[in-house]
Amino acid sequence: MFVKRNPAGEIIAISKMKEQGIDEFLADDAEDLHQFMQYSASDHQRLLEKSDLDMARVLEDLVGLLIERNVIRFTDLPDAAQQKLLSRRHWRSQTKAVDVLDDGDDLGL
Repeated sequence: MFVKRNPAGEIIAISKMKEQGIDEFLADDAEDLHQFMQYSASDHQRLLEKSDLDMARVLEDLVGLLIERNVIRFTDLPDAAQQKLLSRRHWRSQTKAVDVLDDGDDLGL
């Protein structure tokens, strides 16, 4: 594997082929290569998890909008989906009750 390092000596890019600027060869079992790959994978996993949470909220809002506009009925959804939506609605209302200042207003407190 070929790597590129920053001025501090940390790996910042890897490639299977030697490329301009990515020209230091490391054995596949090199410790710093493994650390870079694990960090990159965990960072990527965190981004995917956050994206999943954001997407779940988008879908939840979309279902709410479709119900509100009478495109679908809540009862058209499978029982499991109904229960999950009701549960999320309950927990969100509980969260809002606890965090009443989370309305985006900057009260300068």
